[in-house]
Amino acid sequence: MKLVIANKNHSSWSLRPWLLLTELGIPFEEVLVPFGKTFDDPEWKRTISAFTPAGKVPALLDGPVQVWESIAIMEYVADRFPEKHVWPSDPAARAMARSIASEMHAGFQALRNACPMNLAWEHAPRDRGEKVATDVARINRIWRDARERFGEKDPSGGPFLFGAFSAADAMFAPVTTRFTTYGIRLDAVGEAYIAAVQGTAGFRSWRMAALAEPWIVEEDEIDEPVLVDHRPHLRRADPPSRSS
Repeated sequence: MKLVIANKNHSSWSLRPWLLLTELGIPFEEVLVPFGKTFDDPEWKRTISAFTPAGKVPALLDGPVQVWESIAIMEYVADRFPEKHVWPSDPAARAMARSIASEMHAGFQALRNACPMNLAWEHAPRDRGEKVATDVARINRIWRDARERFGEKDPSGGPFLFGAFSAADAMFAPVTTRFTTYGIRLDAVGEAYIAAVQGTAGFRSWRMAALAEPWIVEEDEIDEPVLVDHRPHLRRADPPSRSS
């Protein structure tokens, strides 16, 4: 299988299936197509369209099969590798996992817009508005409910939403980075969950590769004071022109 992704520092959607496949030990070939200077770069669109009719990342190629959209990829992987338990085995837990994954896929626009994924920077905490606060509170509640109803009772003893790592955790992984990047604090359950996701071998590997990337997408370089910049080699470098 081949998984087509974009910049690891910026592409939250790419992280989701990549982390799922990595954490579940499913072999795949990574195909990274860097963004252009903007997310609407026409050359990038032409290149990525060779892999997916949607013209977006991520996309999964498995022989003649093409799958796009993160949740569709995860469902395909669940069908292809039933022994990997992509979703929780308990029916009630699985129903909730699919529900919150869909909610994540479709919602939380205020948080997405105000706090784009950028693993390289750390910003000071500040008020980001009522709509962002509402999104944050809802996400924190989702995590707390999943842990209390299912995660803490799962015999695996795992620290994730439903105990063992699942597609639901892969869907929320990029959100954990937004909270750490922008200094957004949660309750004890939320903070522990962030630490669990970001402590996985897969996430650590993704982050190391992200910080080593030679590209900057200016649209996601938020214009506010930076406490820590984990890419000193790129600070204020011009984004390169790219033919890929």
